[in-house]
Amino acid sequence: MSTQIETLIEEWERAKLGAQDYLDAMPEEGYGLKPAPESLSFAGQFLHLGHANYMFAAVACNAVSPLKDEAAEKNEALQSKAACTAYTLASYDFVMESIKAMDPATLGEEVAFFRWTIPRKVVLDKATEHQVHHRGQAAVYLRLQGIKPPGERLF
Repeated sequence: MSTQIETLIEEWERAKLGAQDYLDAMPEEGYGLKPAPESLSFAGQFLHLGHANYMFAAVACNAVSPLKDEAAEKNEALQSKAACTAYTLASYDFVMESIKAMDPATLGEEVAFFRWTIPRKVVLDKATEHQVHHRGQAAVYLRLQGIKPPGERLF
């Protein structure tokens, strides 16, 4: 039977594969696609997701994020397929490395997270919810390009 940390790692490995499926499915020319002017681009969705992964993991796991405060989705150097993919997948690695370094006994500890005080495990749950939300939005971008979105990798 898996420990709680092992289970979290397994779920994040699966989530990383799901993100990679989406990143691989979109051709380079679709990375700048915006379904509406006020929307993030396809790259922007994943860069935002990745940036948030670092932030969530830093809080949940008491890890030191290597990022500066600049929003990744605004960084011109990250807009290409290769750069966006590398950045996004590295964010999943950071989450998993941070979880592996945790003492499982701290998962129930409460931490400040924006205006809430919630257990570290709940911060990780919110990270999962956030990345699924943005990956789900990316399905529309793929459909607008005539591409069937990858399967959900639920298990």
